[in-house]
Amino acid sequence: MEDWEHGGFGLYIHWPFCQAKCPYCDFNSHVVAHVDQKAWENAYLSEIERIGAETSGRVLRSVFFGGGTPSLMDPDVVDAVISKVRATWPLANDVEITLEANPTSVEAGRFRGYHDAGVNRVSMGIQALNDADLKALGRLHSTAEALQAFDIARNTFDRVSFDLIYARQEQSVEAWQAELKQALSMAIDHLSLYQLTIEGGTAFGDRYTAGKLRGLPDDDGAADMYAVTQQVCGDAGLLGYEVSNHAWPGSESIHNKIYWQYGDYAGIGPGAHGRLTLDGQRFATETPLAPMRWLAQVSRTGNGEAGRMALRDEDQMAEFLLMGLRLVDGVSLDRFPKLLSIPYINKINDLCDIGVVAFDGRQLRATDEGRPILNAILRKLLEG
Repeated sequence: MEDWEHGGFGLYIHWPFCQAKCPYCDFNSHVVAHVDQKAWENAYLSEIERIGAETSGRVLRSVFFGGGTPSLMDPDVVDAVISKVRATWPLANDVEITLEANPTSVEAGRFRGYHDAGVNRVSMGIQALNDADLKALGRLHSTAEALQAFDIARNTFDRVSFDLIYARQEQSVEAWQAELKQALSMAIDHLSLYQLTIEGGTAFGDRYTAGKLRGLPDDDGAADMYAVTQQVCGDAGLLGYEVSNHAWPGSESIHNKIYWQYGDYAGIGPGAHGRLTLDGQRFATETPLAPMRWLAQVSRTGNGEAGRMALRDEDQMAEFLLMGLRLVDGVSLDRFPKLLSIPYINKINDLCDIGVVAFDGRQLRATDEGRPILNAILRKLLEG
């Protein structure tokens, strides 16, 4: 069995269009006046056929429509893509097909069409549960619209997740705790809870550099919010299985676990990345960022990739640790025996001595104390 099969095989499809660009967002998303949905459908189908020929016979465990705002896609486009996927790969019995959605009333009305097309999980970008913070985050929906869309989703799909952002401007620990308890009261089975990060090249990044993004919590305040997140979700039974993700047992995201468990995934669409193991060699794939450039390239050449790079063993080990240590269960170093060599073991023992990782001779994981400083742990493991 090739190594990637420990993590499984998934498909990511990127829809790059949004109604508006959120000021904190550094994803590859674009606001345009018109989208030729049929042209995008044809490009997706062409790419699925191309990648399917390289990965014939693999069991596909998940499909993820990400963005951008995939809930701006016509349900007929989603139906055509899923039909093509079913004709291209054998699907796992519990295949997860997720679509990201924004909770506006118009998009919520599309949910039945997505369900009928085969989507069985929706991930909603709610981000906040009060109107003032939604406005500050550049969101187009109100709290009332979010709650209404969530109710429609819960009545349409077996599985629903939604995102919230914390460590927002002027947000207190007490306010975040109350908001989190409100989210947990909504019969939710999965939450993605992200600390607000200020990225260069975003509107928030520009404001922060200019000293105009005020009211952000300091490091201690953000750490307190992280600790409250773990406690409140844990008390409610929504376990933190990854740094930013909480779920009832059995409701974890299959697709995201493919990333974190270092499986293979194909990336289709502008700016989509992939990891594919072909003939024993693992490759990193990428695509052009500009939507119309990607669309034209697929139409002209039948191949939407901008490049494909063979990954060295050292690259793979670094990615394996970067992704896998985000999981509460950590990683088995048996997958890369070089990680059990003396130089790595010495670093691991040093980290064990200060209580930020635990290691039983095979399985390495970050402790509760280590998870908030995971980047520092990774720097220590990967230095030199």
